[in-house]
Amino acid sequence: MRRTTPSAADTPLLRVSRPVSACSRCRSAKIKCDGKLPACTACEKSGRAGECSSANDQFAKGKERSYVASLESRVEKLEKRIAYARSRKASVAMHDVDAPIEIPDRKDSLATIRAAIHGKAARRREAADVNELVSDFGFLSVNATTRDFESSTTNMTFGRLILAATNLEVVPHPEPFSLPSRPAAMGLIQYYLDNVFSIFPVFSETALLNALDAIYQENGRPVTDFEHWLFYMVLAIACTGQSRSNRDASYMEAITWVSRALQYADKVLIPGYVSQIQALVLLVQYSMLDPAHFDSWQLIGFACRAVVDLGFHQDPPREQQTDKKTLDMRRRVYYCVYSLDRSISMVHARAFSFTDDSTSVDFPSWAPASGGVSLAGQHSLEPAGLLFQLRTVQSSWYQELFQSSRVPLQNPVQYLWQTCQEMRDWSESFPDSLPLAFKDYFDLELLYSYVYCLAPSCRIQTTTQYGRTLIFEYSIAYMQKIFPISKDPINIAFYTYHDALRVYFVGSQFLAVLIEDTDQLLNGVLPYNPTVVGSPPPPPLPINTGVDSIDRSINCITHIKETLRTFGQRWNNSKALLSSFEAQSEPMVLELHQRRRRINDMTRPSHSPPQFLQQPSFEHIRTLSAEDWAQSGRSFANNGMPGGQGRGGL
Repeated sequence: MRRTTPSAADTPLLRVSRPVSACSRCRSAKIKCDGKLPACTACEKSGRAGECSSANDQFAKGKERSYVASLESRVEKLEKRIAYARSRKASVAMHDVDAPIEIPDRKDSLATIRAAIHGKAARRREAADVNELVSDFGFLSVNATTRDFESSTTNMTFGRLILAATNLEVVPHPEPFSLPSRPAAMGLIQYYLDNVFSIFPVFSETALLNALDAIYQENGRPVTDFEHWLFYMVLAIACTGQSRSNRDASYMEAITWVSRALQYADKVLIPGYVSQIQALVLLVQYSMLDPAHFDSWQLIGFACRAVVDLGFHQDPPREQQTDKKTLDMRRRVYYCVYSLDRSISMVHARAFSFTDDSTSVDFPSWAPASGGVSLAGQHSLEPAGLLFQLRTVQSSWYQELFQSSRVPLQNPVQYLWQTCQEMRDWSESFPDSLPLAFKDYFDLELLYSYVYCLAPSCRIQTTTQYGRTLIFEYSIAYMQKIFPISKDPINIAFYTYHDALRVYFVGSQFLAVLIEDTDQLLNGVLPYNPTVVGSPPPPPLPINTGVDSIDRSINCITHIKETLRTFGQRWNNSKALLSSFEAQSEPMVLELHQRRRRINDMTRPSHSPPQFLQQPSFEHIRTLSAEDWAQSGRSFANNGMPGGQGRGGL
């Protein structure tokens, strides 16, 4: 609409504090436009006030930059929106409409407006839904640090939030059941105390036994909600810990106990209490044994948040410290959460919930009573103390190598040898009284830590030849130790689904170094020892390094597959790990068998005349090229290889 030049009385001078857009003339001249209405100062001085116009869509070219013109443009758009809204069917709600009722003509300007309005409304509804959801979670996170999060004010409790965020598969509702006999329950509790409590003493042993007495005592004192949770979760962990298949009676019994415990989640998982952290740790332990129902990484994240909210990541000042027993329990709770957070985050290759720089907590007391004998009826906490020490060392190098930055380390070899020395010193501090089951458990942790630390990281992206040889040898040693443990019908110590992830990780690193340095590792050539002046010596190579490397490699890959297959009977996720590893290892297995066949052919006595009977030296075999190996084993590769069935990842 073309308008005549208005008088000064009709269009008062208006100045915006900040012009939305410069007029077209100022814009082309690249000069500052003050946005004065109806014409800017630059246009007035040049005598072109009538030509001053805006370049944006709201003020089309030829329209004056007047207040009235802007209102008319706005009214025009609103009238079109009202007309479109009236044309809609009254029975159709706004949120149920996903598209215009009729297909508009692309040339119709009204159709374009309708499409724009529809898209904007859809985006507004989506944004509103997301904002509402985020605001709800923000409200919950604020109330998570207080004790006012009660079901009387909202139907969403903090316990329900935790379960909704961490539950992967719905736990069946508990059916009517009767408690097991007291001796049977005591047997399960004893299993938990021997294998789990000894390394994660997050509550007192007396509290568990008191809960047992209260539940089985007729006409006794009332049983608290936390005692119910403690009793049922311990039974659930003990049952699933002894399970060998996700279909056996022990696993089904564990589901019954955990479903029974979840009935008390609303009252037990209330923020602001130590019991909430203890209850979360029990749920984390169960989730590590039953990854089909719960996400352990999310759960330990909630536990870490609760620890920080209560200030357990810092020792209280000396003037505020109470009795030694309470302080020791506070430290035990912290280090149990700390150890689980470090272990779970590392096995999933994720960041820790909090850094070591933000914490300052002394180790709890785990020394036995006088004479080296633990208190009557109490389990020794020496295994827990050793685990806490190892987790602090692991946390240090994991944060430095994988989570701090991507800037290459200046002295990578020196740092690695120093880190390995610290872990080796830790392994040499095992007391003679340490049970054999926990010694094997810690030996596996040490070998796994060696492989993890020496593997390529953000700050050390390449591995030396000596480091690759160490990874090769430590991976074989790791599998030689865990393979019989996985086959043991009795699950001693605390082996979980995370051990299947560790086996997969070790197997992946083993294949990586074997592919990268095949000839050096299989031909028995010992690498150069990169000693650095002023740093600890590098980890020593095992005695059998370079001996029968082909056979040991074949056996290691076989052990990895069989271990993952055994773990797959308990955890379906392990079957995906097995499938992935089989796909990765198949080419290397073929090459290993080809090399083994080649060596056997060359060392087999010949039926030729005696003067031609000569066994080739191993040095000559080393000089054969990869094409010679492939040519000699081509018929074997065409015929296939027996064994194996055939992926998931960290």
